[in-house]
Amino acid sequence: MKLAPRIIQAMEILQLPVLALQERIDAELQSNPVLEVQQPGVDEEATPVREEETLDRGEQAMVVDEDSGNSQDFERLAEFVDEYGAEFANSDAPMRRRSADTGERDRKMDAMANAPAAGISLNDYLMDQWKFIEVDELVKRTGKHLINNIDDDGFLRTPLEELIRTMSDAPETAVFARALKLVQSLDPPGVGARDIKECLLLQLAIEAEAGRDVSLEIELVTNFLRDIEMNRLPQIAKRTGKPLDAIKSALENLSHLNPRPGSVIGQRNVPIIVPDAIVDLDDSGQVVINMSDGNTPRLLISKAYQRMARDSKTAKDAKKFIMNNVRSAQWLMGAIDQRRQTVHRVIVEVFRKQKEFLESGQEALKPLPMADIANKVGVHVATVSRAVAGKHVQTPRGIFPLRMFFSGGTTTAEGDDVSWDAVKAKLKEVVDSEDKAKPLNDDQLAQELSKHGIDIARRTVAKYRKLLDIPPARKRRQY
Repeated sequence: MKLAPRIIQAMEILQLPVLALQERIDAELQSNPVLEVQQPGVDEEATPVREEETLDRGEQAMVVDEDSGNSQDFERLAEFVDEYGAEFANSDAPMRRRSADTGERDRKMDAMANAPAAGISLNDYLMDQWKFIEVDELVKRTGKHLINNIDDDGFLRTPLEELIRTMSDAPETAVFARALKLVQSLDPPGVGARDIKECLLLQLAIEAEAGRDVSLEIELVTNFLRDIEMNRLPQIAKRTGKPLDAIKSALENLSHLNPRPGSVIGQRNVPIIVPDAIVDLDDSGQVVINMSDGNTPRLLISKAYQRMARDSKTAKDAKKFIMNNVRSAQWLMGAIDQRRQTVHRVIVEVFRKQKEFLESGQEALKPLPMADIANKVGVHVATVSRAVAGKHVQTPRGIFPLRMFFSGGTTTAEGDDVSWDAVKAKLKEVVDSEDKAKPLNDDQLAQELSKHGIDIARRTVAKYRKLLDIPPARKRRQY
């Protein structure tokens, strides 16, 4: 089967989230001279190019000659998910240029200019301190080797024996031990530890040097980490001979230590989420949907290039170049408009089904297969899948992935359909309201959900409890 390049491009554009779409438009503005950004107050209707000057847009090659069989088009489609996946915000696509005619500043360039500089990496931060450590050359090089093997969390997870083998001159173990002690004295406290116990003890040692009595905390970390993990506080109190209140106070102090000391240094990339639509309820309770693509540039085809294409004095090669770019621009503009309409229609149908979510939250979510929305919209289910990929919607309940509103579910005792997300929301509510001194086990949670009309098996409760990062009853107990 042969897919026309126009269809390939439409599938690409449909799958793009808002930020990636803006990046794609920026790239097209840089590469296609006939494309322009529509300025405020300019008539959107561009003078059409004469029909006899164009060929069937659906069958023209966008990036290669017909002789190549459009192989590059298909390769581009195959690479599309990798190119515009979860990391689309880090795209290297060129930015839109400042308008030479209007002098209008590029809002994206302004935002980049005002953004804070990238934070220093943990490795650079440690190396800057290591430069001032006065030791012999062998220990100096060994310390650098250790720092280069510290991960972003601040841990040295590679065994010393293996690190010794990886150094060219292979110093003695005593040299490594001395270098490690010096590295562990660097900031942030706890860096260079080989496990969580050593990490906490390094931080407690600093508090002890400052004159604080942390002997009980040191004992707990040294001998009772497993018991702490299993929430066996009475057993710890009995074995240490300390009252339960003292144990709880020591654990409170331990909770202020950093189990990932490297995380305080450097800057972690947080993806920016721009919703594709804002969904709300009006005063009459009707769903109102506003597509939030206001910052997406509105495109038009340059009238100057259109005049050149119609001018009989224009050289044949120049006219061919212009017409190829005009066709490419028309395809892009059509694909963007089609994307907007498709996403809008999908969102309308989704919230026609999930309106109660806007009023009551996740507990009101209903089972919603994509096939149902595809039938309502009149497109293939694969098109719906592309339309929701990477898209988010802003609601009165917060910003959510559009895909969240599609899921299977179960039926309550009253015969109402509820989605699995609604079941998880109800499970979390039950756990939050339980008696913390006597937390409910999975069987009891299943019985409690049954009281709310949700009949699910204990193993299903355990599955969703783990998905929600809710620990088992013995770890939730508070003494």
